Amino acid sequence: MNLIKQAVLTFSMAISFGASTVALAEDAKANEVIAHIEEAIAEINKHDFNAAYIHEKAARSASDEIVGNEATVKQGLDSLIKAQIIGKSADEPKAIAELNKALSIYKSI
Repeated sequence: MNLIKQAVLTFSMAISFGASTVALAEDAKANEVIAHIEEAIAEINKHDFNAAYIHEKAARSASDEIVGNEATVKQGLDSLIKAQIIGKSADEPKAIAELNKALSIYKSI
């Protein structure tokens, strides 16, 4: 009986560790997206839309790797796409507003 209890305890610990590792991986990708968005905002403040575009593209790529929260990720991705489109017309206030919107969405994950 004692052996069964130990096996069940070990199994449950392994499952919980695996679940926490997945959660940490999601957080890492969300943090990567947040970092790229913040860098894009900084580049737009410097009037460098090309560098901002590169960070927005990197944020989109990292966003694709976030699992779970599909609806939230889609909203954030939509805001990133809008920011890229607005950035091509060099409209700083609108691009920054859209990036801030995406930033708040990804921080909620």
